[in-house]
Amino acid sequence: MKILVAIKQVPVRDSLLAAAPGARWIEESSLEYEINEPDAYALEEALQLKEAHGGEVIALCAGPDRASSTIREALAKGADRAIHIEVDDITSWDTLASAKLLAAAIRTESPDLVFTGLQSDDLGAGQTGVVVAELLALPHATIIMQVELDGSSLRVKRELEDGWFQHVAMPLPAVLTIQSGIKKLRYATLMGIKKAKTKEVKSLSAADLGVVNAASYEVSGVNVPQRTKQTQIVSTVAELVGKLRDEAHAL
Repeated sequence: MKILVAIKQVPVRDSLLAAAPGARWIEESSLEYEINEPDAYALEEALQLKEAHGGEVIALCAGPDRASSTIREALAKGADRAIHIEVDDITSWDTLASAKLLAAAIRTESPDLVFTGLQSDDLGAGQTGVVVAELLALPHATIIMQVELDGSSLRVKRELEDGWFQHVAMPLPAVLTIQSGIKKLRYATLMGIKKAKTKEVKSLSAADLGVVNAASYEVSGVNVPQRTKQTQIVSTVAELVGKLRDEAHAL
């Protein structure tokens, strides 16, 4: 069983963000980075499946040099090897372009399962895993809460709305996008950190994979939200209802 997990490096949650010079993107020089939380759960699910059924787990990450720290974290937690697609300007790649990049790397491995997080903490589009599945012509399922392997097939539990769940039987190979909270995350052990230093990290470029950035959009500018407070005194209920309906659009 070969499981490939696509992981992304994102700014640490609750980071103080500022616009970069020119206001075309955020200022990244002072930020700290970590593994995208839903991707961490995808990695954990893959590691537990490997422990139960054998095989190997491969971490796949596209990003600049700094992404190597996130890759090493995945290796320290138990991934067997990793692929680093070195892309300095990964923030300029839209969902389709990023998915093409990941799909090209995935084809070189022909895994039995591909896991991604449900969405990224920075952009939150929730589309990359689904687009990767389409590009690879593989069956897929989203918002996965449980994965059970049964020979050459699997059964997954999907989270729906209002406390409902859906159980789906699927063939292999397949692509799954994993929901946060599916399992309790493990910490990297000291032994795991030491072993990570000797594990294989294969470096590829977009050119190696024959993929060019043909993003369909361009960020024209970013702005830090302005926080202001304003107090209005109303004298009647009718006036309050009118302001909620016509100004706040809350009704």
